[in-house]
Formats: sequence, C-alpha cells, structure tokens
Amino acid sequence: MKKIVIIPAYNEISNIDTTVKDILENAPGFDYVIINDCSQDGTMRFCTEQGMNIINLPVNLGIGGAVQTGYLYAWRNGYDVAVQFDGDGQHDAKYLNAMADFLEEQNADMVIGSRFITKEGFQSTGMRRFGIRYFSILIRLMTGQTVLDPTSGMRMVNRSVMKIYSEDYPVDYPEPESVVMILNMGKKVCEVPVIMRKRQGGVSSISPGRSVYYMIKVTLAILMERLRKRRSC
Repeated sequence: MKKIVIIPAYNEISNIDTTVKDILENAPGFDYVIINDCSQDGTMRFCTEQGMNIINLPVNLGIGGAVQTGYLYAWRNGYDVAVQFDGDGQHDAKYLNAMADFLEEQNADMVIGSRFITKEGFQSTGMRRFGIRYFSILIRLMTGQTVLDPTSGMRMVNRSVMKIYSEDYPVDYPEPESVVMILNMGKKVCEVPVIMRKRQGGVSSISPGRSVYYMIKVTLAILMERLRKRRSC
C-alpha cells in the first residue's frame, strides 16, 4: 500500500524538524507532506532549506483547510492510506505501522490513535479532557457509536474516506464533526491505544478563551450533520 502522513503546520518551526525525523526513523514505509498554513515564524523557509516535502498555502485556511489540502494531495497522487499527524511533536510515529495493519485487518475506514484506551502518557489538561468527554457523549447520542478520543489529531483513513474528505471537510476544529460525517455514512471507525506527548514547543491555537467558542461551534456543527443525515434518509 502507498501510505502518506499529512502534517498540518502553522508556526511549528520549533517542532517540525523533530516531527519529520520521527516519521523517517520510525515509519519508513510512509511518505509525508507538510501543509504550511501561511506560518509567520520561518517554518516555510526552514522546510524548504531542508528539502522537505512541503505545500505552502497562499492564504491561511486554518486546520480544516490545511488537512483537506493534504487529503486532496493524497487522493490525486494515488495513496491508499493517509494519516493526519500534528506538527507539534505530540504524536509518536512508531504507532503508524500498527495503525495501518489494524486498518487493513479490521477492514476499517478510519483508525484513531486514542489517548484514553489505556490512559497512558499525556492526557491533556483537565478542561480539555472535560471537552473531549463531552464530545464523546454527544457523538454516541447522535450516532450510537462510541469514540473515546474524538479530538485526536492522529487519524488514519483508507482511500474511500480520503476521497470524501478531499471534497468536503469541516473548516474549524474539524475532528469531531468529520468523524460524525463518516459515521453517518455507515463507515467503520475504530480506535487503537497510543501514547502522546505534551506539545514540544510553540503555542496551541486553542486558547482557554476560545474553548467555549470551540465547544459551541462543534456542538452546532454535529447537530447540523445529524439533521442533514435525517433529511437525506
């Protein structure tokens, strides 16, 4: 299988080198592409100087637009498997081969690297854990499916989901909404345990002040996705 890692990056100059080296050393069967979302900190210059595989967006599209660009790149270049992998150093590439094997063995459409199966490693802050739990309950109510880590940025998909996401992908804080989207299409979503690290450098785009907006926005988006499914039935 042709496999690729999609790395959305905004102001990740302190983390991107470590992230790419981790993939090259621990997941050599995977290609990678960095989607630089108009970083202002020299990320583009550094990646270009190092000869990294990078797409530079002409305007800032946010995480949703950056990830969708990666899916479109993967689809057009004939990849069978694509995995989102944050550029902040939190994810560990040693899990990627096991995730790909699980995706194939279970005939799954998406495999999520979950922090909350074995509850090892960095579990995020208390407030974010509350939000994650809230979205997990909401998704179960809306779809009947349990997803323990719906905000995980470490998500692997097959080619069918890759095509869906290349054509339609949420713009803002897309992880929970995009999971609901494919669950409503009857796709099979599984989780595997992974250990994540704290952000290795830089600053998260989700500040405490934006957390309330995040929860309201994503809740409304999930409810609208549910309504869209009912209208199509």
